[in-house]
Amino acid sequence: MDGHVEHARIVLRPIGSGLPLGFFSFGIGMLLLGCSAIGWIPLLEQKHVGMTLMSFVFPLELLATIFGFLGRDTLGATTLGLFTTSWLFIGWSDYASPPGQKAVSLGVYLFGFGAVALLLAVLSLGGKPFFSLLLGLAVARMVLNGYYEVGGTHEWLKVSGGFGIALAVLAFYGGVALGLEDAQRREVLPLFRRGQAREALQGDYRAQLEQLESEPGVRQQL
Repeated sequence: MDGHVEHARIVLRPIGSGLPLGFFSFGIGMLLLGCSAIGWIPLLEQKHVGMTLMSFVFPLELLATIFGFLGRDTLGATTLGLFTTSWLFIGWSDYASPPGQKAVSLGVYLFGFGAVALLLAVLSLGGKPFFSLLLGLAVARMVLNGYYEVGGTHEWLKVSGGFGIALAVLAFYGGVALGLEDAQRREVLPLFRRGQAREALQGDYRAQLEQLESEPGVRQQL
């Protein structure tokens, strides 16, 4: 009697990319932080900045994070997720603290978050150098801002604000590039993908499906 082979069927549900949403909301958040640090937003409006970060940037970043995990981009979704709750924390700090008050705890947090962002930048370097550049600038901004919080002069905060403005511009470029890429199914503005990241966009989809059984949500253990 012939033996039979059991077959498992894996169904993939197409979803929209959450990266353009994540990049645009990230850029708006950085614009607010940069303008606030430089002094273009009056100090008395600190609570308004905090409310905007919590009510606008945080939920959009959260949505982008969820779709990042659904799209099986673990590293990208992890990065978005860390920044998601960062917006909530920083927004709450701005809202709850008196205008202009420093906080050593916030400085230590920024140093810790900067260390994690640096590790993520290194991990992304092999496939997504544009993301590494963005994270590298974010690390510089967090370290400068953190140094101000633990005792640095106000000039350090202003310099961090300049990095925030640069991050906003870079994030807007990334959002446009990713949006055009998703709409036209090809790279329009360069994001300098390399290796597997480039193959995932331009390669044969059948080669990607060959490794599907080993991915989270399909394999038995994480």
